Amino acid sequence: MATPNYWWGVAKKCFTVGIISLTVSDRFASVSRISGHSMSPTFNPARSYFKDYVLVEKFCLKNYNFSRGDVIIFLSPSNHKERHVKRIIAMPGDWLNLSDSHDTVNIPQGHCWVEGDDVASSADSRSSGPVPLGLAQGRVTHILWPPHRIGKVERVVPHHRLALS
Repeated sequence: MATPNYWWGVAKKCFTVGIISLTVSDRFASVSRISGHSMSPTFNPARSYFKDYVLVEKFCLKNYNFSRGDVIIFLSPSNHKERHVKRIIAMPGDWLNLSDSHDTVNIPQGHCWVEGDDVASSADSRSSGPVPLGLAQGRVTHILWPPHRIGKVERVVPHHRLALS
């Protein structure tokens, strides 16, 4: 039979591992599951049976160090319990040509314009406007699962959408 000292040691080790894991996941990187098809074919392609699991890097949050073409995870501006995954199309100060009209939009400071890769099934900045950078929770850098899709997430920048400022 185990002694109380044994159980106390196990409890201390579990607590220490929990604190370290929480710190790493909050400050450095975490793993997140991607559901939905708004970012297809980048994530969850049509013929894939498995949901994609991705690595979310969080060093970018310190100074909002994002670039056009980055895929980010952010809280929904309308419902802070929902998390969305979209690609940054334009950054603060950029002028953007809207794809469905001939209008041009200036992205305000502290915001970015995000869109899903699958335009037909994506609710994004085209319907809700620019997203505050403060809602970002990290940048998606790699696909970790399923095994046949493991790899780096490419940065795709649609230069034809940006207007000359």
